[in-house]
Amino acid sequence: MLDALRQIVQDVGAASSFRHALDLTVARVSMILDTEVCSIYLLDRASGRFSFVASEGLNPEVLGSLSLAPGEGLVGLVVERAEPINLSDATEHRRYLHVPELGEEELSAFLGVPIIHNRVVLGVMVVQGHPPRRYSEQEVAFLVTLAAQFAGIVAHADATGEIRHLFGDDTHAHEANYQGVPGAPGIGIGTAVVVKPMVSLDTVPDRPADDIEAEVRVFDEAIRRVREDLERIDEELSKSLQPEERELFEAYLHILDDAALAGEVRQRIRQGQWAQGALRQVILEHMATFERMPDSYLRERSADVRDLGQRVLAYLQDISRTEVVLPDDMILVSDEVTASMMAELPREKLRGIVSVRGSNFSHGAILAQALGIPTVMGVVEMPIFRVDGQPMVVDGHYGEVFVSPGPLVRAQYNGFAEEEDRLAVELDALKELPSVTRDGHQLNLWVNVGLVGEISRSLDRGAEGIGLFRTEVPFATRDRFPTEEDQRIIYREHMEAFEPRPVTMRTLDIGGDKSLSYFPISEENPFLGWRGIRVTLDHPEIFLGQVRAMIKANAGLEGILRIMLPMVSSLDEVAEARALIDRAYREVGEEGFEVKPPQVGVMIEVPAAVYLTRDLARELDFLAVGSNDLTQYMLAVDRNNARVAGLFQEMHPSVLIALREIVKDCHAEGKPVGICGELAGTPEGALLCVGMGYDVLSMNATNLPRVKLVIRSVSLRDCRRILARVLRMRSTAEIVAFVRDQLVAIGLERLIPHHEVPELF
Repeated sequence: MLDALRQIVQDVGAASSFRHALDLTVARVSMILDTEVCSIYLLDRASGRFSFVASEGLNPEVLGSLSLAPGEGLVGLVVERAEPINLSDATEHRRYLHVPELGEEELSAFLGVPIIHNRVVLGVMVVQGHPPRRYSEQEVAFLVTLAAQFAGIVAHADATGEIRHLFGDDTHAHEANYQGVPGAPGIGIGTAVVVKPMVSLDTVPDRPADDIEAEVRVFDEAIRRVREDLERIDEELSKSLQPEERELFEAYLHILDDAALAGEVRQRIRQGQWAQGALRQVILEHMATFERMPDSYLRERSADVRDLGQRVLAYLQDISRTEVVLPDDMILVSDEVTASMMAELPREKLRGIVSVRGSNFSHGAILAQALGIPTVMGVVEMPIFRVDGQPMVVDGHYGEVFVSPGPLVRAQYNGFAEEEDRLAVELDALKELPSVTRDGHQLNLWVNVGLVGEISRSLDRGAEGIGLFRTEVPFATRDRFPTEEDQRIIYREHMEAFEPRPVTMRTLDIGGDKSLSYFPISEENPFLGWRGIRVTLDHPEIFLGQVRAMIKANAGLEGILRIMLPMVSSLDEVAEARALIDRAYREVGEEGFEVKPPQVGVMIEVPAAVYLTRDLARELDFLAVGSNDLTQYMLAVDRNNARVAGLFQEMHPSVLIALREIVKDCHAEGKPVGICGELAGTPEGALLCVGMGYDVLSMNATNLPRVKLVIRSVSLRDCRRILARVLRMRSTAEIVAFVRDQLVAIGLERLIPHHEVPELF
């Protein structure tokens, strides 16, 4: 039966349409279970009823015209209970409902299982037979398993409007809402332009080369022209991006080197394969290698390799590039948005980006963040071939895309965008004002940075220091470990820009969901494995070089250098790291640099560190909470996993209690403590962090003005009062609702996220 299940899932997944998938499912199930009838009922969201949409064995003329309310008949009982109902004689059950037009009079045996997606019953799959009998446990398990997998197909049809079409409702059939992953914040409203590869590697056949030398010459010419394209793009980007961010394109050029992709293709050609076939073979092999890697960052490199292959193939096939007139409000949509694809489009016309594949680790997402373009990645259910030229709304805050939005959605998001514009003007006036509460309590508002391009945005928004410099970002944009001098130059640029403000540099934090292409880490459970301080203590040569670069970068400056250690879980790690930092400081002095000793602190990110806060504070100069990872480890929730992302709650009662205890323990030892996770950058979180007593709130530069407005609008006494109430609550929903009510009472309702989607969705 397992083989049958695999086959039906495969065939249904490959069905040409949702209608075909329904018909195929009922026919196959009826045959596999050797039963007279298999039927499917699906939820019609407009009416709230379950419509009879597919059947093998019952009257086909009733399809689409019969529907049942939740709780009506045995189908309604399955919906009501959200579990299988298995009856040997359905006609004897008190909830049995006879529907003459179905033609089921002779059927007694009944098995109905719910089709559930994200806790919502979207339909019911039913098998019926004669004579009376209970279906076996194996048959029930088969149908439950099939329904669980079929739920994804139903959910997709629900999102695309195909289900409404089955019910004869074409009024809003073109409107659809798709969920993805936030790639870059903001709201983009415009017209979808689907950009597809001009050529397809997948369709290139193998073919022997008629003239090997001629094929090599053609290939070399294609490589030359692609190099010219990339160099031209890089030059154009120099006007809007820093050199650090443009290194993405340098990596592309390295891939084309003779020692890499180009050399391998040339070797295949000399073995007798024509240029296009050789290119296809090498590109697909490299893509397969990347896609098998467990690390999400490395998997995304597969898209870069394909993009390069498509470009080379286009020149091999000598395809002319036709000029396309782009709308002034363009939303770039593609199966896989790449950095080079974005770079070739006019920035002034680009209102948003949507990619069916990819994640926030994709180079496309990294570049979108640098350019400030609202972006949603991983919109896997969106059929891009249907959206070209359609109006579209991109919500980069929540990772949602609305295709052909109706007047309600369009008006709502136009309103949101206008509110953001008005608020931006108001917040800009706060840039030079201090972050002080109404009763005179001073706080430090710092920023989290990674790319050089974030420096000016941070300073423009009034940042008072850097609370988290993610030093792994410069490492990730290279094809090798950066030298000590490479690092010193990058760190110096940040320190000089923020002089005399303090700069907090986190030592290399890789592992988990962050890895380097040239230093892969493959583990069964990477979040509980070799990451953060564990990696760098095992590689002191990397740690020492990085720390020396940091200390040298601070030479001659007034600003304080703060070195922060990630993922610390024991005092032994701190002692070992401090010994290496002291050694690096001595070595820098011996080289002739006149530098002051750096401050040293740790990030509180794992539960073990929470209970060591006082001990850590005695040994260190400062502490900072990484609330993102701390929440993840306390709640055992991977926030990048769509199945459990809703359980990632930084305002969970347990998390808030831990955050408060950290402050108390740190202050008991007379040491400052900051927080640099997402929580500190939200109005709700900032209100609570002020009440807890955090000395530093560090956040994305975009959020800093909003948080400053909150701080300047409240008193420390009010924040403590709100916190006291919150710490007695035991529900995240209750906490969020209460804190937002307090923001409204203060007059800050415009800072509360608006995300009420019209009932159509």
